[in-house]
Amino acid sequence: MSQHKDLTSGPIFSTIIKLVLPIIATSMVQLAYQLTDMLWIGRVGSYAVAAVGTAGFYVWLGFSLIIISKVGAEVGVAMSLGQDNRADARLYARNTLQINVFTAILYGTLLIVFYQVLIRFFRLQDSGVIQQAESYLRVVAVGTLFAFINPVFTGIYNGMGQSKVPFYINSIGLIANIILDPLLIFGLGPIPTLGVIGAAIATVVSQGLVTIVFLIHFLGKGAPFPKISFFSPMHKKIVKTIVQYGFPVALQSGLFTIFAMLIARLIATWGPIPIAVQKVGSHIEALSWMTAGGFSSALSAFVGQNYGAGKWDRIQKGYLAGMITVTGIGLIATILLVFFAKPIFSLFIPEPEALKYGVVYLQILGLSQIFMSWEIATAGSFNGLGRTIPPSVISIVFTGLRVPLAYFLALSTTLGLNGVWWSMSITSIIKGIIMVVWFVVLLHRHPSALKVQIVWQSIFRWNFKFLRDKRCIGGKS
Repeated sequence: MSQHKDLTSGPIFSTIIKLVLPIIATSMVQLAYQLTDMLWIGRVGSYAVAAVGTAGFYVWLGFSLIIISKVGAEVGVAMSLGQDNRADARLYARNTLQINVFTAILYGTLLIVFYQVLIRFFRLQDSGVIQQAESYLRVVAVGTLFAFINPVFTGIYNGMGQSKVPFYINSIGLIANIILDPLLIFGLGPIPTLGVIGAAIATVVSQGLVTIVFLIHFLGKGAPFPKISFFSPMHKKIVKTIVQYGFPVALQSGLFTIFAMLIARLIATWGPIPIAVQKVGSHIEALSWMTAGGFSSALSAFVGQNYGAGKWDRIQKGYLAGMITVTGIGLIATILLVFFAKPIFSLFIPEPEALKYGVVYLQILGLSQIFMSWEIATAGSFNGLGRTIPPSVISIVFTGLRVPLAYFLALSTTLGLNGVWWSMSITSIIKGIIMVVWFVVLLHRHPSALKVQIVWQSIFRWNFKFLRDKRCIGGKS
């Protein structure tokens, strides 16, 4: 087995940064798939974006099933390697892949069989949008196995501390998608114009290519788990542990998507354009939450290995370093979304009516970016401890409250559609605050952890040192 990266020793901040940068880059690659689609589909028109956005909810819902295996791989592999138990790490890798393949086949079959019923749930008012959404969903359903298995391979490598590998492999798929999207959406020479179907085909082909490269690297020379057999019987104890780690997060993600679908039904009463606005706006906003998601995966691996090694001081210092960094990221995102909403949104849908809605969406959601970053990064730290229930409870409760709040603000006040956006921003702020408080209290109560007061003293010392160094630099200039 190739060497995993030891996260239980050495400088903490640089260790986390070296781990997180490839993870963030991988997340950006995955986001770039979607943004590339939006850039080109947006040129077709807002109705085409609405179709892709509607079908995309079921792709998003499928990700909740992926999370069971992905979290199980990240946490199980990381903890096992932290305990220097390579045999269990191998079992976690194999069993997460086996679970994932089974769920992919089952979910993909359901999408293919019931695609019409699934799209009708949204009560879309335009027959053209309905037809395009159904076509898009049928095509992406064929590639469900690729979409499912790639994140789990990524989770296995992240748990090993080898986060560069999935970045390089996923980048291959991005390049393929960038090339295929305009060719298949608009056509060229003998290639016909396929519209949203072309975008779906480009995504499936690109993800299939990534799966092939992952398999070659995972099973070939220098493989992390040599001679691993995918057809061996599942290990009951390992499968049970994987489900324990991953199910709360998967339930959280699945309910999050269902709540979003209920809100989408409300948004659809204003027509297809607001649906397109939410689709594009959520992808733009994803630049910050996927960056925070990179820190979530990194902290999950870092905390997992150090938890396995019993090094609570490193867990606490690592969490502090991660939170300082994601706070800065959230602040930058807030500035960009609030003050530069119009030029950013116009890159995707330049239509005046859609642009008017889109600017307001970004500005309202921009106010919650710091708190959203806190929530996501802290959830990864909980996962690293194997305590996936607390962040899931917080997310489920307050994301669930988003639905009645959206209906109340949109239909019972003068806010109208903007009330939906405010319900999303307000609940994100609340979730972020509660998540951080809960995790800090957890660290404070553990007998082996540093006292929580030391955390805040470290923050103040860090801020003081930063300001002092800044004054010294200013004096020299």
